[in-house]
Amino acid sequence: MTQTTHFVFLLVEDFSHLAFSCALEPLRIANLVSGKPLYRWSLMSENGTSATCSNRAVTLVDRGFQQIERDERLFLISGIGVQNQITPGLLNYLRRERARGSRIGAICSGAYVLAMAGFLDGIDTAIHWEFHDLFTEKFPAVRLVRNVFVAHEKFVTASGGTAAADLMLHLIAKEHGAALATAVADQMVYNAVREGTAGQRVSLQSRHGMRNAHLARSIQIMEENIETPLAPYEVAEKLGISTRQLERLFGRYLNTSPKRYAMEMRLHRARNLIVQSEQSIAEIAMACGFNSTSHFSKVFRNHFGVSPLSHRSTLS
Repeated sequence: MTQTTHFVFLLVEDFSHLAFSCALEPLRIANLVSGKPLYRWSLMSENGTSATCSNRAVTLVDRGFQQIERDERLFLISGIGVQNQITPGLLNYLRRERARGSRIGAICSGAYVLAMAGFLDGIDTAIHWEFHDLFTEKFPAVRLVRNVFVAHEKFVTASGGTAAADLMLHLIAKEHGAALATAVADQMVYNAVREGTAGQRVSLQSRHGMRNAHLARSIQIMEENIETPLAPYEVAEKLGISTRQLERLFGRYLNTSPKRYAMEMRLHRARNLIVQSEQSIAEIAMACGFNSTSHFSKVFRNHFGVSPLSHRSTLS
């Protein structure tokens, strides 16, 4: 007799439709290809009637926050602005299910909700790369990774978009063999299936068509030291090259200087935090390596054409 795995997808308002489809469709196709009811699923939302995704499509659901069965797996799917969609009812429901020993996972920004519930301290966690700056600041005890998904932890997490398909194909292969997972991927015309350890973002080498290890490593060093920025000569010393060599690399491949590139990196992180967090402008300035709020505000305005406070107010 074929054992059927039941997934319950908890849809948070403004959830990602792409992530939802990529999580659900591999299960449907696995049933189709195998000719067996390997998977079934139901949909859940807080109001028990429907959920609206970020593209404004409305999805009808099967249930509200009711207790799940022992053989069911709960996967939370959210999207942009998730921090504004977390309700006491949602957190209380998740905590009750955790206390019952339910298997819980999260897709896209869903890991943010699990972290708010206090589930992820000390656990390797994947979340969409746009949330990394905010997540690092708000949940320092969580071991944030840049992987497309993490399936080896108690709380399974995927970073969103097509990473949800990668995770489901991984689970299908684990439960029913690699041949079925490959057949499902073929039906999806998905020929770039990624392992969980794959990075989320297109590599610098691919993005800029470059193959220079020193340049890639120098940018990594800058990213790791955003709060305490290094001067170009310090980056060059870590690479074992001269400052002049470093300047030439940035000019040749990126048409900019190391100093300007690092400043733009810090400003873009600051903009992410302004949009996604409730931190004060002073706190954001410090987190992005600026010694004074006034200097940060001046540089931000020069770069984006608007002050940090004005930028935040236009989004509220």
